[in-house]
Amino acid sequence: MDLSSGKTSLDGSSNFCRMVNAIALEKEMIWLRQVIELRFDLYFTTEKTPVHDSVQALEPPILEDSDYAEVIHQLELGFAERLALALSLATHLQPTILDIFFTRNQAFQRHFTEFGGQVLHDQGGFLPTGETLMFLLAGNDLSERLRALNLLQQDGVLFKQGILELYTRPDQPLATRQSGVLRLTPEYETRWLYNKEYQPEFSVQFPASRLTPPPLDWEQDLILPRITKRQLDEIKIWIENKDLLLSDWKVARKLRPGFRALFHGPPGTGKTLTASMLGKETGRTVYRVDLSMMISKYIGETEKNLARVFNAAANKNWILFFDEADALFGKRTQVQSSHDRYANQEVAYLLQRFETFDGITLLATNLRENIDSAFTRRFESIIYFPLPEPDQRLRLWQKVLPVESPEKIAKDIDLNQIAEKYKLSGGAITNVARHASLFAIANQSCITSQMLLEGIQREYSKEGRSL
Repeated sequence: MDLSSGKTSLDGSSNFCRMVNAIALEKEMIWLRQVIELRFDLYFTTEKTPVHDSVQALEPPILEDSDYAEVIHQLELGFAERLALALSLATHLQPTILDIFFTRNQAFQRHFTEFGGQVLHDQGGFLPTGETLMFLLAGNDLSERLRALNLLQQDGVLFKQGILELYTRPDQPLATRQSGVLRLTPEYETRWLYNKEYQPEFSVQFPASRLTPPPLDWEQDLILPRITKRQLDEIKIWIENKDLLLSDWKVARKLRPGFRALFHGPPGTGKTLTASMLGKETGRTVYRVDLSMMISKYIGETEKNLARVFNAAANKNWILFFDEADALFGKRTQVQSSHDRYANQEVAYLLQRFETFDGITLLATNLRENIDSAFTRRFESIIYFPLPEPDQRLRLWQKVLPVESPEKIAKDIDLNQIAEKYKLSGGAITNVARHASLFAIANQSCITSQMLLEGIQREYSKEGRSL
């Protein structure tokens, strides 16, 4: 389900949107306090007679005219889901509501285990966990607890839609899912608490950074072989016509969600540039995933990191770009140890998330053979980026050198000959031009053939070649 329509309420008057959202959240906090008080009255024997015999009797408030209310209505959230949202919001809005969970068990002089929750050493507030939600929903009723436990599974609507997450620390690999801290994902924290459209910044929780496209033209400046360009145009066509294809042509049930493409070829041939230009051309934000932060030595943590990225990107017009993807999507190994078994389970999980993600995923690698065949079979498009031919190299030289300013380039430079003789990638040609231009500026001269040859030799040396 596409929840991006909720952003329409953010496009009007900022003050009005903030006001109506505040009213909705205030009603939610009042209701949460009532539910917590009733649960405690029902759970503990006191002289006070509970007003109801079940917390479900306290119906959630009716909300209107806010982004928060719109999400609730679109997803048709019931009592349990509403309570989970309110509980996660309370830590931000009214943390004192949760102070009651500090009640101590006098028999054992410690907190009540059934309350769940965590308390950070540097903060005094109570952080609700999945166990806290289970207690509020079910008390000590086993059948109700099982129903509440099912709500906390990854395929539960709030987790599947990327609204809530259950956070456990990496150094607690054996922690149960329900012991994780129940919290809003950064997207919905931004939308509901700050009244802003979510544009995640690079962090441990979201190890991906935005690719800013250069001021280049798709047709004129993306110098690639004709067959490569044609395949890229097919991706553009799919992005621009996806909704029409799935709805009007009624093929949604026959096609897998999303689109997956593999870019492969030598370094410097334009794979990353193409990803950023594709985003610019189709009006989509491109996020480059940092695989060094994605991969973890802790069992199961890599899957969690990947899930955070895919969950954040769900229902967005984003493109996820995995550069040097063989580090994460590489071939599985023969099972010779428990570590190998977990590594192969990890690949199986990646495969499942990769295949079910409803957005656009681009993987790039220098060697196609390094990607596990289980992934390559699932690509809608596999595109080869070869080293440029002489005519393409000439165009690249002409674009990166100041050819329109003859006084900046020595007259004896023959770009046709250089393009024909030296086999370089587009990235290498750009590096040579940068080196020569900086050297010319430093020496207050024009670019000479010697400067270009020195730059070419530097690029050749990187690959163990010589002029």
